Amino acid sequence: MSAPTPFPRYRSRYLPALTPAQIASLPDKAWAPVVLATGAIEQHGPHLPVAVDSFLGQVWVTRAAERLPADVPFYVAPPITIGKSNEHVGFPGTLILSKDVLRLQVFAVAQQLKAWGFGVLVILNTHGGNTSVLTYTLREIRAQLGLRAGYLRPKIRFAEITPQEATYGFHANQWESAAMLALARAHTKPEWAVCHYPASIHDPGELRPENAPATYSWASQDISPSGIMGDAPAATIEAGERWSDLAADGFAAEIKRWAQDPTLGASTDLF
Repeated sequence: MSAPTPFPRYRSRYLPALTPAQIASLPDKAWAPVVLATGAIEQHGPHLPVAVDSFLGQVWVTRAAERLPADVPFYVAPPITIGKSNEHVGFPGTLILSKDVLRLQVFAVAQQLKAWGFGVLVILNTHGGNTSVLTYTLREIRAQLGLRAGYLRPKIRFAEITPQEATYGFHANQWESAAMLALARAHTKPEWAVCHYPASIHDPGELRPENAPATYSWASQDISPSGIMGDAPAATIEAGERWSDLAADGFAAEIKRWAQDPTLGASTDLF
């Protein structure tokens, strides 16, 4: 019987795997970014597990770490796997943190990192419902703690996505379904996937639930009986593998950028 592996493959970069003495002696803490993944546990339609967002965040961290050479300094904090998911209330499996609890968790991590001597915190966020809270919390971290702080924002373009999917496919959609087919096929039920859009790009007006200059608040149970917003049946394993590689490449490039550019995240006037 093989011995269990208690830590991720990037163990030498994973702060919970290090001893206090090892953390204290790290020579590059002042400028090496610490990656904090923030995700969610929430419904993703009838065909995907509720851990999609947090699972994908860990995949991107792992695959990005594998793409970075040893001379690029960075470390990884333990993830925050439950997020602000009140828009998915009413579906079994959804866990919800309030905006205040999420803010306190992220701020507490930043405080401790500063106490340990670290100077840079970057967020790898995989759940849109966290974004507004994270944005003002990062501002506070910069202003109150003096850390360089911000988001990892890879520039990823999936050429095969249609304009309709790009506009109204924003949850349990073609992209997320494809990624899960490629990365966790045994935990998906593609035969249960359906296509549902809350609106059409041909509808008049510019007010939309996501991906628009003017958006409105929504609960998934009000705009999609299945919890799917997008063309989930269009997902394929091949697309998921290709898109997952693009995402991992993008996150790796972002970590490297933060590790090499001391001006990133230095201003209190954020995004």
